Amino acid sequence: MTIATPVSPLQTGQRYRISTVMGAEWIKMRSVRSTIWTVTAMTVITLGGAIVAGLTIPGQWHTFSANERATFDPTNTSLKGLLIGQLVIGVLGVMVMSAEYGTGTIRATLAAVPNRPLIVATKAAVFAMIAAVVGQVLSFGAFLLTQGLLSNPAPHASLSQPGVLRAVVGSGLLVPVLGVFALGLATIIRHTAGAITAFVGTLLVLPISLEALPASISHPILNCLPPEISQNMGSVVPTTGSGWTLSPWAGFGVLCLYAVVTLGIGAWLMVRRDA
Repeated sequence: MTIATPVSPLQTGQRYRISTVMGAEWIKMRSVRSTIWTVTAMTVITLGGAIVAGLTIPGQWHTFSANERATFDPTNTSLKGLLIGQLVIGVLGVMVMSAEYGTGTIRATLAAVPNRPLIVATKAAVFAMIAAVVGQVLSFGAFLLTQGLLSNPAPHASLSQPGVLRAVVGSGLLVPVLGVFALGLATIIRHTAGAITAFVGTLLVLPISLEALPASISHPILNCLPPEISQNMGSVVPTTGSGWTLSPWAGFGVLCLYAVVTLGIGAWLMVRRDA
């Protein structure tokens, strides 16, 4: 009598079907409530901020100083809510990985697919695709809402104007990159609260702390941090600050580097550590 050895449904010989592994990760993401709630929260924050800006700025325009009117950026104004929404997508990115460690289901995942770097890569890929769609929909939606509500005497922008389309598309692209960065942090830390703290600290606490340093030291560092990169990407009117500043796409490249490095370190640590 022979005993049949069970074969993982994700395995064919020694080769794993990447599409099947990605399909499994897609099922995980769409079947948990956290995905729906975080996307809903991000939508409310982003579009709600756009509506508020479009409705209130025309009535407050007469209170703006001459310099505020000259530097007013209707494109960046419409995308302010998306900057806050990036914190929300970071929380979702953390939970995509850390939730499995918290519940212990990571053991089942590793039993089905022992190739740990593949698990990290497919999680990041599926999450990035979802976040990219959400980011672009919300970015264009916020822009169109605000510009549609802005009325005289406040100026408004259109996608045909120089730099506007770049700012809207670029702001939407920041969403998946920051989300993958958060996912990488969660892979390294393996704890939801710790990874969220690290992500929020990078976006909010670290820039505030650096402000205490002399400008010659803090300015170059701040320009390479996510908040300043996001601000530059979503702006059409140049800021009046002095000193060296990364261009929008150069900053986006730096942000992508952060995501790749954290994800790579997380995958390396996952191979070396027990589940």
